[in-house]
Amino acid sequence: MDTVFHAHEVVEEAADRWWLFLITGIAWLVFALIVFQWDYASVAAVSYLFGVVAIVIGVNEFMAISVSTTGWRWVRGLLGVLFVIAGIYALVHPYDTFQTLAMLVGLFLLVKGIFDLTVAFVTKDEFDLWWLQLVIGIVEIMLAFWVAGDFRSKAILLVVYVGLIALARGITELFLAFKLKGLKRRLAAG
Repeated sequence: MDTVFHAHEVVEEAADRWWLFLITGIAWLVFALIVFQWDYASVAAVSYLFGVVAIVIGVNEFMAISVSTTGWRWVRGLLGVLFVIAGIYALVHPYDTFQTLAMLVGLFLLVKGIFDLTVAFVTKDEFDLWWLQLVIGIVEIMLAFWVAGDFRSKAILLVVYVGLIALARGITELFLAFKLKGLKRRLAAG
């Protein structure tokens, strides 16, 4: 009974913060637009761009801990730590980062795609727009395999990869915001 009550409190608190994910989703979309206008002429510029994106993703994961259920909190915390470490490494060692950037972006897109697919199926009965997250997950997985191809020698594609990560993150944050808003509406009615 105590666990059910605690879970209900977490759900209510998450539903009350729907606007936070709306703001971060919009910010990610604006950032994705800026990424595609980035000066990609140098290896260092691409690595710095990736470093900033990774740190912002890490901070975003830490923010999401407060609205996650107990089982997902440690996953979000671990992801936050890993992204912040990767971002700092990219800023400190930009030339080493460039060589592994495509692999990291592909791995991120694969994990994010699998996560989005899982969440879409788990929440299928609770949210009408579950299929949108399913489509995003499939696209992310397809992009992960595209990134794994032999496109690493072109700096422009690495900028596109980083932009795609920011775009996917923005869309996912917007989905989460509207899911939480719908949940808040259902909690108020029930």
